[in-house]
Amino acid sequence: MKQIKNMTQIELAAYIQSHLRKAGINVVLSGGATVAFYSSGRYVSKDLDLINVQFAKRSRIKASMEKIGFREKGRYFENPDTEFFVEFPKGPLSVGEEPVKEISEIELATGILRVISPTDCVKDRLCAYYFWGDKQGLAQAMLVAQNQTVDMGEIGRWSKIEGKVQEFKVFKSKLK
Repeated sequence: MKQIKNMTQIELAAYIQSHLRKAGINVVLSGGATVAFYSSGRYVSKDLDLINVQFAKRSRIKASMEKIGFREKGRYFENPDTEFFVEFPKGPLSVGEEPVKEISEIELATGILRVISPTDCVKDRLCAYYFWGDKQGLAQAMLVAQNQTVDMGEIGRWSKIEGKVQEFKVFKSKLK
């Protein structure tokens, strides 16, 4: 097994997830790290957002993270052997008003990575653009859509339900 200091961001996520699963804590990778993963590093994120999908108590997460050398610092967990820090946003695992539809499982040498699908990653990033006008969220959604196979029909359907048809049209036009 690799040492934490030699793990990539995604290897670290898989390692942490596998460790937490052994303690009965189920988390899924979301947020900027998924953009980094799905864009093959064209986007850089220093954190891991591991969504606490079964609402495990923070004290259980803390105890489990301490066993692998992470210390709680505010809302994050840090380990001196890595530049990446870890956050555990509370569930539900959703994009806008809908639950995430697909969780991918990818086997790595450091464990099983559970991550939202590229399509749900695009939706997640579009939420920032749709609801707060965040141009970085739009750019991140575009990076994922340009580097992965995503279901544009599904993203369009979801955008309509979220009341963001015009914003979706902007997204689609920028992809061309």
